[in-house]
Amino acid sequence: MSYCVAIDGPAGAGKSTIAKQIAKKMDLLYVDTGAMYRAMALFMIRENIAADDLQGIDSKCEEANITLKYEKGEQAVYLNGENVNAFLRTEEVGNMASVSSVRAKVREKLVSLQKQLAQSTDVIMDGRDIGTCVLPDADVKIYLTASVEVRAKRRYDELIEKGEPCSLEKIAQDISDRDDRDMTRKESPLKKADDAVLVDSSHMSIEEVVESIIKICKDKRSI
Repeated sequence: MSYCVAIDGPAGAGKSTIAKQIAKKMDLLYVDTGAMYRAMALFMIRENIAADDLQGIDSKCEEANITLKYEKGEQAVYLNGENVNAFLRTEEVGNMASVSSVRAKVREKLVSLQKQLAQSTDVIMDGRDIGTCVLPDADVKIYLTASVEVRAKRRYDELIEKGEPCSLEKIAQDISDRDDRDMTRKESPLKKADDAVLVDSSHMSIEEVVESIIKICKDKRSI
């Protein structure tokens, strides 16, 4: 029987960073759901499906088989048997992913693949609807959040460090707007599962959040 940890929460809460560290410490497979959606977008591009061909996206998605493996300590995304890591971060793929990822048929297909992974492997998965839709029976559910101000400042610091000009106020507004979209969307809205543990990272370091969630996992295992 596999062991599953689900982490949900709003944009900028640090879900992926936290989940990756927990995966290493607890020997779990980190399932990067975002990379899976990008792999689906790459598939559409290779099949010459245009971004505005919504019917084509819906019908073609059934032909994509996407899975994850760890190779040399790094996560590898496989599309129909091919490691496609090198192709996932292009602007073209990102633009297609923003269109294809909201299609109900695409979400159904990838949720099915994510559930298959969780049935055969000990996993930690992060996203917007993991505990509510993808892994409703997860052993541990975490709702990781932080204030809009804190999330905006984190993103602002990242961009400044990269030398990219940005506005803290605009970043905060963008995050607030995205929260609203995520929480009110028709398909799998962002919300805290009834049995999820709330972790507010506003005044916690990454290490403190990681240790806090690992403690929650250990406490639940001992019950």
